[in-house]
Amino acid sequence: MDSRFDEELKDLKEKILAMAARAETNIGDAMRGLQLRDRELLENVIKRDPEIDLAEIQIDEDCLSLLALHQPVAGDLRFITTALKIVKDIERIGDMAANIARHGLHILDDVEVELPADFPKISEAAQKMLERALDAFVNRDAALAREVIESDDLVDKLHKKVVDELIRLMIQDSTVINARSHLMSISKFLERIGDHSSNIAEMVVFMVEGKDIRHFDKVKDLKR
Repeated sequence: MDSRFDEELKDLKEKILAMAARAETNIGDAMRGLQLRDRELLENVIKRDPEIDLAEIQIDEDCLSLLALHQPVAGDLRFITTALKIVKDIERIGDMAANIARHGLHILDDVEVELPADFPKISEAAQKMLERALDAFVNRDAALAREVIESDDLVDKLHKKVVDELIRLMIQDSTVINARSHLMSISKFLERIGDHSSNIAEMVVFMVEGKDIRHFDKVKDLKR
């Protein structure tokens, strides 16, 4: 492959990282807006979401152009096909951030309610998963990617703890059911961010090792 192709691959990676950085910023701002009851922060997250959607469209076009014009093979082909897949997960993560902000605005319009004890933990764990999945992508680090996949269990467990606590509190005090229902939805969105980060990590393993480990436990018997 020529130097022009190498430059185009470098540009593609930079666009993916810029898109991911927008998603990370939106998650952080959505959670800060919720914790600080800052309406402007939450509204700005929603306003910025279309930028992530546009980035997905542009990256898809770049990937298809690279495939058509250069017909890459081996590692370069896996990198481009990985890029096509992970941008969809990044876009969905951006949607989760916007959804968190929307539910946060509903909470601001309701009575003030205390956040569950494990809420900061699930937020931190989900954001850490995304950060490490992207690090694995940048550094082509399959070992780190596998660690990210394993850490998804922690996010799932924290989500369950948050939901259980919210249900208990709603039973104790029915006057703030609406606000706590929105918190339950936000916890689910954080859990989904963990799922999408795990998807990114699975694709990093494919990119580096050429192994498709998606749904491995479910399909291993069928592949024999």
